Amino acid sequence: MTRNEVRLIRTRLVVLAAVLITLWSYAAYVSSQDAIDLLRVRALADNLGQPLDRLILSLQTERRATTETIAGAAPTATQLVGARAGTDRAAAEVREFSEGSDFRLLGAGKVRDRAGGLVRRLDGLGTIRSEADAGRLDQAAVLDGYDQVIDVAFRVYGPEWGAYESALAADTRAVIALARARELLAREDTLVSAALTGARFGVDERLRLVELVGNQRFARTEAAAGLNVDGQGEHQRIATGPEFAGLLALEDRLLRADTGNALAGITVQAWRTAADAALGALQTLVTTTARGSVERATPGAAVLVARTGAVVGLGLIVVLLLLLSWAGTVRRLIDELTRPEVSSPTPTPTPTPVAPPNPVGAERELFLRLTRRNQVLLRDQLGLLDGMQRRERSAEETAELFQLDHLTTRIRRNVEKVIALAGAAPARRWRRPVPLLDVARGAVAEVPDYHRVLIAPHWPWSIAGRAVTDVIHLLSELIENALAFSPPDTTVRVTGEHRSQGCAVLVIDDGPGLDASALAEANHLLSNPPDGPPAGPAGLYTVAVLARRCGAHVSLRPSQRGGTAVLVLLPAGLVTVSDTGRGPATAPPGTPYRPDRDGADRPDASGDGDLPTRVRRTGPTGPEHRRTSLDTVEIPVARTARRHP
Repeated sequence: MTRNEVRLIRTRLVVLAAVLITLWSYAAYVSSQDAIDLLRVRALADNLGQPLDRLILSLQTERRATTETIAGAAPTATQLVGARAGTDRAAAEVREFSEGSDFRLLGAGKVRDRAGGLVRRLDGLGTIRSEADAGRLDQAAVLDGYDQVIDVAFRVYGPEWGAYESALAADTRAVIALARARELLAREDTLVSAALTGARFGVDERLRLVELVGNQRFARTEAAAGLNVDGQGEHQRIATGPEFAGLLALEDRLLRADTGNALAGITVQAWRTAADAALGALQTLVTTTARGSVERATPGAAVLVARTGAVVGLGLIVVLLLLLSWAGTVRRLIDELTRPEVSSPTPTPTPTPVAPPNPVGAERELFLRLTRRNQVLLRDQLGLLDGMQRRERSAEETAELFQLDHLTTRIRRNVEKVIALAGAAPARRWRRPVPLLDVARGAVAEVPDYHRVLIAPHWPWSIAGRAVTDVIHLLSELIENALAFSPPDTTVRVTGEHRSQGCAVLVIDDGPGLDASALAEANHLLSNPPDGPPAGPAGLYTVAVLARRCGAHVSLRPSQRGGTAVLVLLPAGLVTVSDTGRGPATAPPGTPYRPDRDGADRPDASGDGDLPTRVRRTGPTGPEHRRTSLDTVEIPVARTARRHP
């Protein structure tokens, strides 16, 4: 056995291993997301959430004391010193987190970056204090300075505190929203307290008060709607109870009074009593809700970790056992094929010449049988996924099934490519002509980043059934190559043109393009493919082999927008013109398209391998006959936001 034959065996083993590892990796990734999310939220809450909450409360207290001092309330000077000391202690805790904690492995590295930005803003707090003490800042400037610092503190919270949909993530978002509503109430308290202690309360201050009252009431109601049943009941109790009764009465009185005498009859003590009761009740609700969400999530943590360990650990063991079994089988096969003949010590009569067996041919047939069995398994898996998608009613679960469907379609493409490169014909085939648009959309369904591909909607051609599989894989290789060598924010366009000798399919990208020498080399490879695959990437070699099998001609040229345009010329023997001049029906948005949904994935013994018929939505009429148009495009699969329960 030659070295090239040994390398071929190892390559095919790698292909089979890659299929298995890919499926296990996807299952492990999906299963581990909940565990990572739980660990991240718990770690952030313990290391940053509580210090950040104390910092916000201290900043709110210091902001109110500073404005009262500016307004001329000398008795609050001692209170101001104590408030500033509390802020400095809380800032030291946040600074310690920013300098010493790293949660990048839990996907929370950006939280540390935002905490660092908060620390830098806190470093400038001393300037605000000194300017306010020197009398160089008025009340509006002081309020603006403290408000900006508190806004930066709230921005430390982000999607990392509950990225996936779960009860813990929903409770976390509701707690943060309730804390923001409390901040709006604290700003209202600061404004009124400063006015009652001697600050100006004119038209601008009254408008600001009206805005704050409306915003905090709305924000508090919206935040309460996101709480669990117990939290909503507790919010309803304090909102209608004595905790908020005094505050609501004073607010209504301030909003109804004229600007000139809005504060008449309201004392500092009355306002302080009402505001402190409401602020304290809200803070208690925030604290109890946060603690309760963690307690409710704790019992399920053990089950979650056990499930993740089973999928990741046991799945990995099964994968390794299968890989070792395959490697042992291939090793024994190689040993049998390369074992030297045992010579006899005495001469033996010369046997009648018999043609020796061909070990390479036997090996090729063995791998083809194995690959065809994998193809049958993939057909059954696609059918099972199709049934699950049709039964599923949850949009989020359906989106994950669509992702697995697309992954299986891409694996099926690799299996059929191995069969084609081995010189055999894949089991999928059709006897009757197939609309060329269905063929193009089937090719797009076999590539990653399919959402970046735009397909012209009108294709007045059909292609002979015997060439459908090869043309699908040929176009998918070209589309995937165009996606890989073009910026991720651009699209790849697929359209068709009538030619006298048949029709042409164009695949156009907006990448950097090829220079003249590279373009000539690629066209030479497409026109004169070598006997074996070249070293390195074999995409163009695969295209050349598939084009030679079906009789197509492929060439590259610069596009008008600077990228590369690939021209696939399908001869007249493969292409017929449709009667309607319109493309076939399309699937609803969000459906991962497969042109073999009705059974073309199995050998075509009955001759009934047509593509399925789908109901077309109402749309514009087609363009002129025998030419497609890109004025309206179709995206074969619409991406759906992933949600893990």
